[in-house]
Amino acid sequence: MIKSVRIRLLPNNKQRTKLFQFAGASRFAYNWALDKQMDNFREGRKLQSDYDLRKEFTVLRNSGEKPWLLDISNNVTKQAIKDLCIAYKNFFRKQKQAGYVKYSPKKRSHFARIDRKPTVYDMNGHPKFRSKKNGDFRFYQDNVKIQFTNTHVKLESIAGSKKKNRQRLNWIRLAEKGRIPVGMKYTQLRITFDGENWWLGIGFVVKYKLKPMRGLKFVRKQPKRPYTEGMGIDLGIKDLAIISDSTVVKNINKSHTIRKLKKKRRRLQRQVSRKYQINKKGDSYCKTSNLIKSEKRLLRINHRLANIRANHVHQATRAIIDRKPRFICLEDLNVQGMMKNKHLSEKVQEQNFYEFRRQIEYKAHWARIPVIIADRWYPSSKTCVECGYVKKDLKLSDRTYICPHCGNVIDRDFQASLNLKRYGETELSQSAS
Repeated sequence: MIKSVRIRLLPNNKQRTKLFQFAGASRFAYNWALDKQMDNFREGRKLQSDYDLRKEFTVLRNSGEKPWLLDISNNVTKQAIKDLCIAYKNFFRKQKQAGYVKYSPKKRSHFARIDRKPTVYDMNGHPKFRSKKNGDFRFYQDNVKIQFTNTHVKLESIAGSKKKNRQRLNWIRLAEKGRIPVGMKYTQLRITFDGENWWLGIGFVVKYKLKPMRGLKFVRKQPKRPYTEGMGIDLGIKDLAIISDSTVVKNINKSHTIRKLKKKRRRLQRQVSRKYQINKKGDSYCKTSNLIKSEKRLLRINHRLANIRANHVHQATRAIIDRKPRFICLEDLNVQGMMKNKHLSEKVQEQNFYEFRRQIEYKAHWARIPVIIADRWYPSSKTCVECGYVKKDLKLSDRTYICPHCGNVIDRDFQASLNLKRYGETELSQSAS
């Protein structure tokens, strides 16, 4: 099993400068390869392979035309070119999927308004050029050469010298002590910058301890723990989740802390907008030091809001898994369709439905708890839990379900969770048989 960890780095000024240089080199290699592939397409040639592009980039690197590339690790630029080739493969695979649309209606109306024909670059899913202006700072590090201690990580070629007194520059301090195990097999190592801090994302292989039995056979240690009955979980906007055992996970966006931060963010956004208008010179905008400070404060508030919501989802999913249910049944929500409702789109976006489902799935997998996803068109809210009558005219504004057949009166969200639990029991019994 591969577990991933995202941890904050605490670089000094020299290390921070070097990290930005590595990210810039990675961005340059990616854009260089994308420009080459687009030239090949315009001239009717076949797209170059990953091997050919990297070989050509090595010639450019050693030619002396870009001498600053020699100060950057070769693995950083090679992986950037490989990422572009993977992006093209995903683009071609997406085109073969059913229901693929080349240009969205929004793009078509935009091109009609500016009187320009859309190109291949404008197609949905086509790789885009990375921009420094948009804050694209990320790069790869070799997972074989990286080293960890409890407090530091050693990156490749940060010092730029093999002298012992300069080698200390390769070691960057970690924000959390002992978070990453030492001496493991590491995979997918990426370093990113979110506008405020540098982050290290890494995966490592976790091996289960095996206990020998009868000399030759090996079985995994099974913890002796009692499993409770199954759970049906209905996700909503009023509350994040309603569980079939009558437990309610509150909506964190209604809390005093979130509402206070959102109010502060609104005021700061207006302040930034006014500063842009004041410093406008012709058709361009001039960024002053005070404007940059205001934007950093705004970014810090956005990060705090995102961290509070992510922490709430982690705590809620952890509490559900710790109850050790026999199974968990979730509904397959059409979040993309829900986002089209202009009255609910902001509320849906703040609830992090996909993140909730993703965390439930992988945490349940670690705990060996089966997860059942109900069909998207399963009428969990419209079906009476007592008699099975389906009330087709149930509106979203009807928060209480009143069955016209048997007279059952129940909260619609709680009833949906009970129906999901019943759906999970049926699916589990059918798969067992």
